Order: sequence, then structure tokens, then C-alpha cells
Amino acid sequence: MSDDALAPLSSLSDLLQEVRVLEEEGRLVEAIDLLTAVNRRRPDPKLEFRLTRLRYAAFPTLPAVSGLTSWPPPIPASAPGLDESLPIPEVSGEDLSVDALRRGVLGHGSLLVRNLIDPARVEMLIDGIDRAMGSQESGAEAPGPPWYQPIPLPPEHGTVMRRGWVKGGGGALTIDSPRMLFTLLEIFESVGLHDLATGYLGERPALSANKWTLRRVKPDAVGSWHQDGAFLGDGIRALNIWISLSPCGVDAPGMDLLPRRLEHIVETGTGGSYFDWDVGPETVAALAVETPVVRPEFRAGDVLFFDDLFLHRTAVSPEMTKDRYAIESWCFAPSAYPPRQVPALW
Repeated sequence: MSDDALAPLSSLSDLLQEVRVLEEEGRLVEAIDLLTAVNRRRPDPKLEFRLTRLRYAAFPTLPAVSGLTSWPPPIPASAPGLDESLPIPEVSGEDLSVDALRRGVLGHGSLLVRNLIDPARVEMLIDGIDRAMGSQESGAEAPGPPWYQPIPLPPEHGTVMRRGWVKGGGGALTIDSPRMLFTLLEIFESVGLHDLATGYLGERPALSANKWTLRRVKPDAVGSWHQDGAFLGDGIRALNIWISLSPCGVDAPGMDLLPRRLEHIVETGTGGSYFDWDVGPETVAALAVETPVVRPEFRAGDVLFFDDLFLHRTAVSPEMTKDRYAIESWCFAPSAYPPRQVPALW
């Protein structure tokens, strides 16, 4: 909803009453759109926390119907501006399209867009990560907006959030930071990511509350090769939007990537693997004979798209001395949503 659509309602109290009516009538998607427009005009911590709860509550109201007849959809024959000569295909923000995304992810495993997020927004997100993690660490809210305010969930969803595990890996869940959630979705909207994800998945996407993560990764982090599909189940339709907020891959932990499309989940727990869920280095080496592993040098504001079949790991080496700031946002088609993921309407 545009700010202009708020004009007929004369005051904030009128707008909030309209939101309450929509909630009572079960029109939660409309309530989210209106409350977003209200908060855009006059940011308020209470409204942002209310929005996080509404995005969770609205998921069951979505029609579980896809606009696509099959998955994966056909790979387009071409996409203007897409450079497929590189190990990781690249496209500019101006040429980013559903066709480019499908050719990149479904044809090559991933797609890289350089400088999609501008420097001012990058700095805003870095500051928000520091505030959210500082509040998470102290167990108290920071002064001002609620940078860390965990969303209350019923037991069947609260038990799968794994907040302690995420925190131990240098992360915080975006849904537990109402100000960051609102800010990030506003940025996504401004660069066209909502429409892009909707077109790619064939329906309005839902984010995964327990995989939508703010990250500040230390140089001594441990990275294991994996495909996220190994944890998500079969028959899903997924897209990950991974944003680098600081230069990484040289002085700070980056990403090691197998630059090819895999059509299945590869074997885990063998080939020299450390855990029963990760892919062993011997297995990766066999897969990389024709397409060697790459470690891109990411810049602040770069965005990497990939799905549940892409094989990757956090890239670390002894000479790295800096933290890596990043955000990963896993979204799924509601008609094929993974059973153990906690949904948040996008």
C-alpha cells in the first residue's frame, strides 16, 4: 500500500483502528500492508513488533496455490545482460530479472549481482546487526528501537528456532529484531527483490524465520560443505538471498562454492566428512573435477542467489583477521513450504 492510500484516514489512531478491523476479519495480509505503510510514515517499535507477529500469523491464510505448473520451471533460452562466461554467472542490478535468476540458479547453481545494495544502506544494516547482536548478548533491549525482541511462538515452532545454535555461529535471527526485519524488507522492496522472488517461485514468498539470519562471522569460524536441501526435505521450492555487507573472501571469511548445478542431494557423512550431515572433502573433490571450487572476492553490497541444492561452505584461512557481515534470507513457495521451517509472510 502506498503512502498516498493513507490520505483518506485522518490520523494515526484511525489507521490503527483500521488495522484492528482487518485483523478481526482475518484479512491479515491487508493488515500487514496497511501497518507497513503506517510504520513507513511514522516508525514505531511497537508497530514493528506487531508486524513480526502478523507476518507469522498470516501464513496459514495464504492460498497454497502455485502459479507454476511444474518445478523446476523451464530454463529461459537467454537473459539480457547475463554474463555466463564466469564461474559464477553475474548480472547487473539493472538487468536483474526472473529470466536471469532462473538461468543462473537453475542452469549454473547460483547468480551474483554486484553492488545491488548501496553503501548507505549497507552501513545501516551493519549498524543494525551490531545493535541486534549487542542486545542479544546482553539479554536486554538496546535504547531506542527494539533491536532484539524475540517473537513468542507456540511450542511446535519455538522448539525448532535453535536460537542458541544460531548465536554460537555468530548470528541472530532477523525475526527477533523487529527494526531490522522492517528495514531489510523495505530495502528488498526498493531494489525489486519481492517481485523477483515472487516471479521466480510462482507465488508470494514466505521467509523462514529460523533460517533468516543476521551474521557477524569471526575469522576463526568453521565451515563445512553442505547443501541446505539436506536439512529441508523433498519437494520444496526455495531461494536464498545472501547479502555480503563487508568485503570478504580475502581478509574476512567468504564462501567456497562449487560453481555448477546439482540436481540431487549428494551423499553426506562420508568422503572424509567431519559430521554426519556435511559433505566430505573427497566427495567435493570428485564433483569438482570439471568445475573447480571457487572462492569469490565479495564486495559490500553484493548479493548471491542460490537454492537448496547448491553446494557451499564458509571459507576461512589462517591469514584472515576481519569479521564478515552478511545476511541470509531463505524464502520458499508457500504451496511447497518445508515442514520444519517457521514461516513469515514476505
